[in-house]
Amino acid sequence: MPQEKELQAIKHLLESAENNIRQAKGILFAREISKKAQILEENADGTLVEGVFDGENMVGSDKAKYPIPPNYASKSKLIPGDVLKLTILSDGSFLFKQIGPVKRKKIIGNLEEISEGKYIVNAEGKKYRILFASVTYFKVHDGDKLTIIVPEKGDSEWAAVENLLEDNNINNTDL
Repeated sequence: MPQEKELQAIKHLLESAENNIRQAKGILFAREISKKAQILEENADGTLVEGVFDGENMVGSDKAKYPIPPNYASKSKLIPGDVLKLTILSDGSFLFKQIGPVKRKKIIGNLEEISEGKYIVNAEGKKYRILFASVTYFKVHDGDKLTIIVPEKGDSEWAAVENLLEDNNINNTDL
């Protein structure tokens, strides 16, 4: 069956091209976040730092990465591109506040556990990473249908979980 081998080769080439395009878009999106953080540099002083959320951390105007507590990011539904203010208290405590949410869109997808403690949501043909804190906060499981929030523009690897869709709350034919 030479046709079957040709079809497999074509499928492999297409998957490889899609992965390359996805990676290139991710690099461009990361550069946009970095540019946004540089613009904020003028506003930072000793105890205040402004920055942009990249999915796990705040990239500060000082170009440093500040880890965001996953529970805060999950409950606040932070998504890449959101502008944050960090106040560093005299005792070394960090207080984050969202001051500029990026434009958002909501989409529906299915949760997949890709390895121990690592999850993605497969939505609209793309796989979005989500924080483990969202999995525990919303008490979701592999295969659950979720509404997620992603940036309206750009190609983010990360999403925030908006809600768990119970099977009896949504009609699968509506999707």
